[in-house]
Amino acid sequence: MDALHTSGIRFAELLQAGPPWLEKFWLSVTSLADPKCVFTICFPLAYFLDREVGVSVLWIGLVAEWLNVVLKWFLFGERPFWWVHESGLARGELLVLRQFPISCETGPGSPSGHCMITGAALWPLVTAVTALASRHSRSLVLRLSPFLAYVLLLLALGLSRVFVLAHFPHQVVGGILAGAALGWGLQAHTPLTRGPGFFVATALALLLGSLGLHGLATATGIDIDWSLRLATRHCSDPSWLRRDTVPFASLCRSAGSALGLGLLSRFCPGWGLPLTPPRRLAGALLALGVLQGLQHLPRPPQPHLWYGVSLLQHALGPWLVASLLPRLLHSHHGHPHRDHPHGQ
Repeated sequence: MDALHTSGIRFAELLQAGPPWLEKFWLSVTSLADPKCVFTICFPLAYFLDREVGVSVLWIGLVAEWLNVVLKWFLFGERPFWWVHESGLARGELLVLRQFPISCETGPGSPSGHCMITGAALWPLVTAVTALASRHSRSLVLRLSPFLAYVLLLLALGLSRVFVLAHFPHQVVGGILAGAALGWGLQAHTPLTRGPGFFVATALALLLGSLGLHGLATATGIDIDWSLRLATRHCSDPSWLRRDTVPFASLCRSAGSALGLGLLSRFCPGWGLPLTPPRRLAGALLALGVLQGLQHLPRPPQPHLWYGVSLLQHALGPWLVASLLPRLLHSHHGHPHRDHPHGQ
């Protein structure tokens, strides 16, 4: 593995030697395609395009994030920003490498969560847009353009993760392949007709199952939190260490989103009121603003309270998007029976 890691460091050094405008591009890509954006950007946009697609995006995203955490725990993947020091490579030769505020991820590195979670969650959206293009055009180029954009996005995202020293190239490739396979496999199994009990049970299974795996690994002598210490030791600026990159933060996002789907199935049967295209556009824009505001609300500094608030925020998000906002749009513009169903 040392040879593979060393070649990855050389590649990252080559990427960082590029022009300044390219640096800004890589930093923008890795920030905009953060897995958190699946819940705050991709889900509301997909939902107001088509309700079933939106639910599928959220469901696949939360499952992919949970699986990514479990895989990282047991694959023990290094990250470049600490491996270059732990291996002694930085002491043995002159390396021109820089860390960035988004470099200091605290979980293990394999597979890439950015590539795996984003790739999985976007799959139903890409297939829906492809089907829409196929209905309105006979051009092969136009029909294939959504998948081409999907592939280019994941390639750019993977390169950006190598650029910021968050991942080695092989971790990025593994994340892309795992994400695409997961999206393809889960798309046909979105639980659209399940009741709230299913989603509550799912949330508990995700949360308690991961805690059980963590406790079992610790009890058997496996140091499952090793990456937290290495990230803290080798991050250039301690202020760059963020709690939302800790594996348990990902678990709270997954469990909270599952609870959010449970709220929808309980208080919003059929996954929401029908909306006309203008109201869908207005709803999508409002949802983006509401979710961004919700995620930027201050959280208490105590770890357990921080995680609890994060879970509640992600549980409220789907309900706000799919229940409250459509009802507000209807009450402001008229009565539901004047609208036509969308995206079914």
